[in-house]
Amino acid sequence: MLQKKKNRLWFLPVFFMAMLLFTVTAFGAEEAAAEHTSKMYATFWSLVPPLVAIILALITKEVYSSLFVGIVTGALFYTNFNVKDAFIVMVTNETEGGVIAKISDPNNSGILIFLVVLGVLVALMNKAGGSAAYGKWAGTKIGTRRGALLSTFLLGVLVFVDDYFNCLTVGSVMRPVTDDHNVSRAKLAYIIDATAAPICIIAPISSWAAAVSGVVEGYNGLELFIRAIPYNFYALLTIVTMITLTLLNFDFGPMAKHEINAQENQDLFTTDARPFENAETMEVTGKGGVIDLVLPVIILIICCVTGMVYTGGFFEGVPFVEAFANCTASTALALGSVAALIITFLLYIPRRVLKFREFMECLPEGFRSMVPAILILTFAWTLSGITGLLGAKEFVAGILAHNTSINVLLPVIVFCIAIFLAFSTGTSWGTFSILLPIVVPILDSGSEMMVITVAATLAGAVAGDHCSPISDTTIMASTGAQCDHMNHVSTQLPYSIVVAVVSAINYILTAFIQNWMINLPIAIISMVGTIFVIRAIYKKKTV
Repeated sequence: MLQKKKNRLWFLPVFFMAMLLFTVTAFGAEEAAAEHTSKMYATFWSLVPPLVAIILALITKEVYSSLFVGIVTGALFYTNFNVKDAFIVMVTNETEGGVIAKISDPNNSGILIFLVVLGVLVALMNKAGGSAAYGKWAGTKIGTRRGALLSTFLLGVLVFVDDYFNCLTVGSVMRPVTDDHNVSRAKLAYIIDATAAPICIIAPISSWAAAVSGVVEGYNGLELFIRAIPYNFYALLTIVTMITLTLLNFDFGPMAKHEINAQENQDLFTTDARPFENAETMEVTGKGGVIDLVLPVIILIICCVTGMVYTGGFFEGVPFVEAFANCTASTALALGSVAALIITFLLYIPRRVLKFREFMECLPEGFRSMVPAILILTFAWTLSGITGLLGAKEFVAGILAHNTSINVLLPVIVFCIAIFLAFSTGTSWGTFSILLPIVVPILDSGSEMMVITVAATLAGAVAGDHCSPISDTTIMASTGAQCDHMNHVSTQLPYSIVVAVVSAINYILTAFIQNWMINLPIAIISMVGTIFVIRAIYKKKTV
């Protein structure tokens, strides 16, 4: 009981901080101008709200209140400490920030629909017995922990079309398998996250390739994206790191504690934070087999890919690759998931895998399972919107625009700036959409240095997004693995930092050599060598 009381004490400083902000600023309200201008617009203070949320989340291990305090701070900054206006901005701002604006945004609402429907599909597959049947089948085919981890990685590679889809699909399919082999939920979340954005950002046919192609004007965006793939060190080295750690059966930092506890004590969660501990207790009433898990997943993939090319105009005569480049991913995922749900109904009910009443019971069950992710995403989107109102991207872009004269160091400079911006805002798409239009025009068209710098921008955006607790992809990964969000962030952070440091060093070297056939092998060797050095140091400390 005493321990539980201590665990709740984190709420006191957060509560008093929020109250202090409201109380102090109540006396600093100013008259609203006809045209609002924040005194902190495009200054360093524009980055403070997300940093407050991130620091509080890392300290308290509680993400909801941390995000809320960050939102409150940002709203107060934006309104020049007018409490009434800040409250209105938080809830109803119609331009970029505000909860209502973010939920009603077509892109965000499409993602929410996809989340809910996918939650329903997972509930259906569980209740029908498809997940249990697949787990038993996989248990006969996958006999080791290493095999379970590598199988999860391979599935993540196959589901490359979109990171959101990747996180939730891979998690729902592989979770029973990794649970049987006592793989901690934190390790599963890391593998899911490491095969989501890092895979999508090097896949020419993906929603990410489409997004990158769309923000590069005056150039063949897809061609530039493909040329940048061998220089995207963070994405490639993240994959190398994951495979190397799996083959060596080695972990370090907080992840090692989670993995040891899972293997020795069969405790997949380790900490007291277990939001999904009872998520798998739904009674299996159906008569489903392996096909009743595999087929809905395949149908979902086909429907989502079809949705992407449909929104890109493929059925109106647009070429397939161009249709992918022009697709609206969120709308496509919503369309694809709803279509997959309808087809699953036709797959289950006529075959009497589930009764109609049992099928309908899974609708609210699936929705409930996604409530934590929906709440965190809504808060993260609102914080990102208010940070945008404060001009955080313009501030960082201004720094970059005034430091482009150091040509040889430009890739590593852009890489670091992209990490900082993506970490602070929680969005990799927003990061490269603001930096690429600045980076591309200042370099010689088609030059190798331009390709390297573009790759560094994309790599930095993914790295910062990978580390950030307010990133939607990170949130999706913890949801897909049914792992406590802050456990996922704290265990993944050391791995992300190591890969980012090695990538930064290689970008300095690449600026001199400018040949991916030389630079990429050097980067891979340096990454594997770094892991072996860490392993040797770690073993020496544990002796």
